[in-house]
Amino acid sequence: MMAKTEQITSGKTVSPGVAGTFSLSESAAKRISVMLADETDNSFFRVAVNGGGCSGFQYEFSIDTGRQGDDLTFVSYGVEVVIDEMSLELVDNAELDYIQDLMGSYFAVTNPNATASCGCGTSFSV
Repeated sequence: MMAKTEQITSGKTVSPGVAGTFSLSESAAKRISVMLADETDNSFFRVAVNGGGCSGFQYEFSIDTGRQGDDLTFVSYGVEVVIDEMSLELVDNAELDYIQDLMGSYFAVTNPNATASCGCGTSFSV
């Protein structure tokens, strides 16, 4: 089954027929582009939310090649991100950023749906 597509060039945009938005910062888009450069042509960056973590849910970021029927595709700064419908419910209107500071480099989600998160930022509750 073909995945639904949501086009976001920068910032957050809502398209008819797709309930939800997800965006990337420019730094996240650049980092994902670098990561995908060494992967096969059909590879993409996946964002998922799984149960677990110290706050109830945790973010999962991966390089994937298999699309599922409930996958939604978002494009920010020319970079494609795939999120399944259930995960999108928990990260709707969120933005993925890539941080580089003295503590290291990492992806961070600014999630307006999260009511609490752990100190490392990889898990959250709603």
